Amino acid sequence: MASIGFKKKSEISTTHTSGRRLISIDALRGFDMFWIAGGGEIVHAINRIPGVDFANFLETQLNHVDWEGMTFYDLIFPLFIYIVGVSLVFSLSRIIEKNGKASAYTRLLRRSILLFIIGVVLSTGPVASLNDIRLMGVLQRIALCYLFAGLIFCALKPRGIGIAFAALLVGYWALMTFVPVPGEGAGNYQEGANLANYIDRQYLPLRKYDVDHDPEGLLSTLPAIATCLMGVFAGHLLKNNDITGQDKAKRLTLIGVVAILLGLLWGIQFPVIKKIWTSSYVLVSGGLSCIFLAIFYQVIEIWGFRKWAAPFVWIGMNSIAIYIVSSFLSAALPFVFDYFNGAFRVFGSLVSSLTFVGLILTIAYILYQRKIFLRF
Repeated sequence: MASIGFKKKSEISTTHTSGRRLISIDALRGFDMFWIAGGGEIVHAINRIPGVDFANFLETQLNHVDWEGMTFYDLIFPLFIYIVGVSLVFSLSRIIEKNGKASAYTRLLRRSILLFIIGVVLSTGPVASLNDIRLMGVLQRIALCYLFAGLIFCALKPRGIGIAFAALLVGYWALMTFVPVPGEGAGNYQEGANLANYIDRQYLPLRKYDVDHDPEGLLSTLPAIATCLMGVFAGHLLKNNDITGQDKAKRLTLIGVVAILLGLLWGIQFPVIKKIWTSSYVLVSGGLSCIFLAIFYQVIEIWGFRKWAAPFVWIGMNSIAIYIVSSFLSAALPFVFDYFNGAFRVFGSLVSSLTFVGLILTIAYILYQRKIFLRF
């Protein structure tokens, strides 16, 4: 994702190698956003129909775990942050080559601040007082990861980026493991008893998502930046024209498998927990993200099968706009969904979710056809 602001397609910097846009990145971003923008509700609605059991596994995978472990739905957010890292390699490299690093730093700061403000507005909603404002949230975390991963990318060579990545993961593990929490001691990773939740309780002002702590909290932003850096590594690989496309897909797959194994091994001591973004969770989710990128790259770029991914590309090229639109539609259309639930009875939920996704796809298609993009 390259910029914030409505632009015509001809004005938008593209993610490409050798002058050719990597549609696979747009498609993967859109695939990821699809599940946020109503896709998961279709599965939930099907599973609510009496006598329909085939969606049970998907139903489980499209719900977050309560705390430890992860499902497919727990991959959605880190996958998006990973893709941010992939994309910034291409967009910032062009800016540095054309206008220098100062221009890249200005871009990073300006657009991160704008996205953070949009995130505060969306995550807060209508408020009665300042205390109802939620400072941290999904878009805010994306903004912070984009900013700091972008700064690291601009300032350091790949080796230095690797050191920063390791320092973030190991440093976060050391803090969570060895710094004692008052009344709980050190090395407690349970909800409410761990250091990340404690820091939110003590230092994160205003409203928190989970009463006194937040899943997009202060300390857990550090390993989330590492997730973005995994995407930066993938972006470096995809941008390298000295490596064949097939080798890129193979290397992404190998990196993904190794990262998953390391994450699971680390998870024996430092469990895989999304809500505090543990280092093991970074490796497992990042490894899965590498594999998903390898699959999309193989199918779309190497085999040339693209038509099936068109709806995902519509969404992926306007992912921030679709996120904002889906948030507003969710708040504005409950009366329509209530009508469907009453009119169609057992199928009401399915009709509602299909209608919602249909609206999202229609809006994404119209924006795409008119070459209007809200880009980050």
